[in-house]
Amino acid sequence: PCDAKCQAAGERRQRRQNAKQKRPNVILIDTDDQNVSDMFVMRHTLKLLGARGTTFRNSYVSYPLCCPSRATHITGQYAHNHGVVTDQRYSALDGSNTLAVWLKRARYRTAMVGKYLNGYGILNPREKPPGWRQWFALTRGTEQKRYGFKLNENGKVRSYGRKPSNYIDYVLGAKVNGLLKAWAPSPKPFFLYYNPNNPHGEKGTPVWSTRDPEPSPQYLGAFGDIQAPEPPNFDEPDVSDKPEQIRDIPKLSDAEKADLDRRYRGRLESLLSVDDQVKKIVKLVRKYGDKRKTFIIFTSDNGLEMGSHRIMFKNYLYEEGERVPLIIRGPGVPQNVTRDQLVANIDLAPTIVALTRARPGRVMDGINLLPLTRDPNVADNRTILFESVDLNIYGVRRGPWSYNLYGNGQEELYNLGDDPYQLHSIDDQPGLASLKGSLRAELQRLRTCSGTGCN
Repeated sequence: PCDAKCQAAGERRQRRQNAKQKRPNVILIDTDDQNVSDMFVMRHTLKLLGARGTTFRNSYVSYPLCCPSRATHITGQYAHNHGVVTDQRYSALDGSNTLAVWLKRARYRTAMVGKYLNGYGILNPREKPPGWRQWFALTRGTEQKRYGFKLNENGKVRSYGRKPSNYIDYVLGAKVNGLLKAWAPSPKPFFLYYNPNNPHGEKGTPVWSTRDPEPSPQYLGAFGDIQAPEPPNFDEPDVSDKPEQIRDIPKLSDAEKADLDRRYRGRLESLLSVDDQVKKIVKLVRKYGDKRKTFIIFTSDNGLEMGSHRIMFKNYLYEEGERVPLIIRGPGVPQNVTRDQLVANIDLAPTIVALTRARPGRVMDGINLLPLTRDPNVADNRTILFESVDLNIYGVRRGPWSYNLYGNGQEELYNLGDDPYQLHSIDDQPGLASLKGSLRAELQRLRTCSGTGCN
C-alpha cells in the first residue's frame, strides 16, 4: 500500500502533469431561486469564491423564471431567440445545439449534475441530452424533492428513498466529488455544470412543516424561528402607482406571511449544505493542482419576490426576482473586487466559450465577462432586456433606470438610485417623457434583437 510519502509524491506528479494543461476547466454552479440577499449565510462561498474572485453587484436574469433562464445559461440567448418562453417547456429547447455540444466538439469532458430544465424527464426519464459525457439529472418530476427523488445516472434511473444519507445535497455532492476525483488529475479539460435544487420551495411540503424546503439533517433549526425580512416594499401598502396587474394583487394575509417565514427559514438553512459543497469543490480543485487551471462561476437561475409588492412568487420584472448572485473566480480574475456594470445570464455562455475556445453553434446575445472583471469601465453603458412572456410584461434596465411595459400599455419607471425598492413609479412625470420614450424605443428594439445587436 502507498504510505503518506508515496501519496505526496503521487500528488506532485499529478500537479506536474496538470501544469501541461493548455485550456482551463470550468465549473458552473447554478442554485435554484436564490436571492442576492441570501448570500450572507454562504460563508465558504464568500470566502473561497468572493474574496478570491470578482463579484458582479448588478447581475440579472433576463427572464426571472427557472426554465427560460436555464435555457439562456446554456445558449447565451434571450428567450425570444432560444424559444423556451414559459416554464415546464424543456421540449422547446433544441438540445442538439447547446453549450455542452459545443464543448464536447472542442474535446472537453462534460458533466451535468442536479436539476436541468423544468419538464425534463416527464416523457422520457432516461433521456440523456446531446453533448453530456456524464449525466446525473433529477428526473420523473422529482426535481424539487429533497428526499424520495429519482436520478437519471447516465441512462439508468435510480431511486433514493428517505433516509438521512440520501438528502439531496449529499447525493448530488457525492456525484460532483466523484467526477472531480476522476477528472481533475488528468490534464484533459472538463466542464462541470452543477445544479443544486436549493433553496427552491419543495414539492409536497406538509402544511404543518416549519420549513420549506426541508434542510439537511445537520442544519435543521440552524436559524431557529427567524422571520422573513420586511423591507420597505414588503406587502406594499400603496400600489396606486403600479399598473393594474399589480394593483389587483391583494395584501398578504397572516397565513401568507407565516408561510413566507417558514420558507425563509428553509431557504437559509438549505443553502448551508450547498455552501459546504462549494468548499469541497474548491478543496478538490486545490488538491489535484488545478487551482491555476480552473474557473468557478457561481450564480442562480432567478430570485424570488418573498412578499415584495405583495408578490409571493417570481416572473414579475422587479429587482427581487431579476437580480441574482454572480461570482467568477479563476486564473487572471481580479480577487476580492466588486464590479458595477450591468451583466446578465446571457453572458455566461459567451464567457465560457471565450475561456474554452469552443466554437458556438448559435448566435449568442451576451458578451464575455472577463474584460469586465479587469476594467470597471468596460461595457458600463449597457442596456439589458427583461422578458416575462407568461405575464406579458417586458422591460429594460439602463444605468439607474428601470422601465417596464405591460401588455395593456401601462408603464412603470424607476430610478433605482433614488428608489431601490421601486416604491414610486415616476412614469407620469412630464420632465421624464423624453427619457421614457428613449427607453421604450430601446425596449422595442431589443425585443427582437439577436447577437451583437443585443449588446
